[in-house]
Amino acid sequence: MAFKLHIGVLAFPFGTHAAPLLALVRRLATSEPDALFSFFNSAASNATLFNATAFDNIRARDVWDGAPRGEPFTGSHFEAVGLFLEASPGNFDMAIREAERESGLEIGCLLTDAFLWFSGDMAEKRGVPWVPFWTAASCSLSSHVYTDQIVRAIESTEKAKQEKALSFIPGLEMVTTADLPPEIFLGNNASPLAITINKMVEHLPKSTAVVLNSFEEIDPIITKDLKSKFPNFLNVGPSILASPAAAISDETGCLSWLGGLNRPNSVVYISFGTVITPPENELAALCEALETCRFPFLWSMKDHAMKSLPNGFIDRTNSFGKMVAWAPQPQILAHESVGAFVTHGGWNSILESIASCVPLICRPFFGDQKLNSRMVQDSWGLGFWLKEASSPRAGRLSV
Repeated sequence: MAFKLHIGVLAFPFGTHAAPLLALVRRLATSEPDALFSFFNSAASNATLFNATAFDNIRARDVWDGAPRGEPFTGSHFEAVGLFLEASPGNFDMAIREAERESGLEIGCLLTDAFLWFSGDMAEKRGVPWVPFWTAASCSLSSHVYTDQIVRAIESTEKAKQEKALSFIPGLEMVTTADLPPEIFLGNNASPLAITINKMVEHLPKSTAVVLNSFEEIDPIITKDLKSKFPNFLNVGPSILASPAAAISDETGCLSWLGGLNRPNSVVYISFGTVITPPENELAALCEALETCRFPFLWSMKDHAMKSLPNGFIDRTNSFGKMVAWAPQPQILAHESVGAFVTHGGWNSILESIASCVPLICRPFFGDQKLNSRMVQDSWGLGFWLKEASSPRAGRLSV
């Protein structure tokens, strides 16, 4: 097929960044069959995103993730992020040129994860539009846009950082500086992620449009404020509702297990994402609560993380609980048996919970998760959040 337009899509292959970007691309590919979408991403991330359900006008293209070649990467998640960001500008530029040669069609637009700020410079050099896609909530983007004002407004003491309310930011009046991700206070000589966020905020005004995986009604005040800063500010989510229905995979038997209970709104679904495992003392407290109260539960946790559970917990609870290494989360939350979601407070999880009207119990760990959890409890009224235990030996969390 002869395509009329070639769109380069640059993904950030960590956390849940790439999936909503691909969901947006699939929507665009459906509405614009004459456009070719080259989806540039790490090989590992592409392998999890692309399946037998292919689009004729979407091409998955692998780029090097920056990790040492020829040997398994054994570093941390954050080290992997740093390596990827360091190698990204050259990797993406080389991959784009190769895609142009193979297709015979030059890139006419760059649709990218907003973290990849350098893609704005790439678009400017090519004379094409740059459309950054912010995969998190508008409240998170707003906190980064106001970084300079936040830093100037607070004192240098730790006490001030914990207690300062963000009353000067529209829509974030209930938020304190303690709810913000640590990188918001770090300068350009800090972590690769902090540098990336600072650079992103500098470059966003140069974009053709800023696109969010969100909807205006959840944060109308924040949206109005951000629209005054970015004239083409577009909410195009939630991706979970706007995307075509995907084939349901129930390889771990979650949906059949839920269906066999025949108890509406009775099951606690638990998932803290794929990056962080809660401290063992907190896991022990959660397991004790589940075992003592005998709440039916479905818990998605990586196999290696299950080693942190109390001895015998899985055997003692297998009559009313189910542990799996992977779960079809959107379908689980949509199931009538599920009545609550214990989560890390990631934005995708919150959106999926909203789509299925399931209340949230948040235990945030890093990034925007504390801010999201604050908004869940005090702004959106979707649930409540648990704060970290004050002592390493304390298993109990406070609300």
